[in-house]
Order: sequence, then C-alpha cells, then structure tokens
Amino acid sequence: MKKVMFVCKKNSRRSQMAEGFAKTLGEGKITVVSSGLASSHVDPMTVEVMAEIGIDISNQSSKCLSDFNPEDFDAVISLCGCGVNLPEAWVSREVFADWQLDDPEGHGIDTFLRVRDEVKERVIQLIKDLTI
Repeated sequence: MKKVMFVCKKNSRRSQMAEGFAKTLGEGKITVVSSGLASSHVDPMTVEVMAEIGIDISNQSSKCLSDFNPEDFDAVISLCGCGVNLPEAWVSREVFADWQLDDPEGHGIDTFLRVRDEVKERVIQLIKDLTI
C-alpha cells in the first residue's frame, strides 16, 4: 500500500481536507498523513465543511513536516505551492505534485466549499493513479 504525505504551510485547512478525503475514499488502498511546514491548528470552518459531506476530521491534528522522515512515504503532495520550500528529500519521492490550491483562510464559506470540492476531485484522481 502506498503511503502519502499531504503538506501545506500550516496544516490547518487544505492538507487537512486532503487527509480526510484520502482516509475515507482511499481506505484499504493507501495510507495517509498530513503535515505543515509549521504546525498550527485545524481550522474549525474546515471541520465544518467536511462534516457537511459526512467526513469527520474533528480528531485530526496539525503536525509539523519535520516530525516525519521522507523515506517513509511514496507520494508527497503539496497543496499550496510550498513545494519550492521543501527539502530535496521530500520532492524526490516516487510521486511528487504541487497542486497550488487557493488558501480559504480569511474567506467566506463559498471559498471553503470550492476548495473542498477541488481537493476531493484531486484526491480521487490521486487514489486512482496510486492504485493502478
């Protein structure tokens, strides 16, 4: 089973959504963790928009990328364009992608919903690509 690391700046919104989708939609197909260049907190609005579609991420926590070893992961996905700031060991994994999704921080619910749906589409495709 492929191990996936989703990484973002603060591991508060986009990477938390991706982790929630991947754990739910990829259960039994991939294993997944998310982290940030720095850890912070899981945004309550992120928990809310995921709960709206039946995915409970209220028990997820914000983690720092430096707490993990790149060698433990097959795929590394940046959700914020932070790939340029990642150490070489992270971007040289078997699969690396930089999705560059908008950060919904400071925006209204419509932005959170749009970003959530974009994350879902990409996670579905990633699961397909990793399990072929």
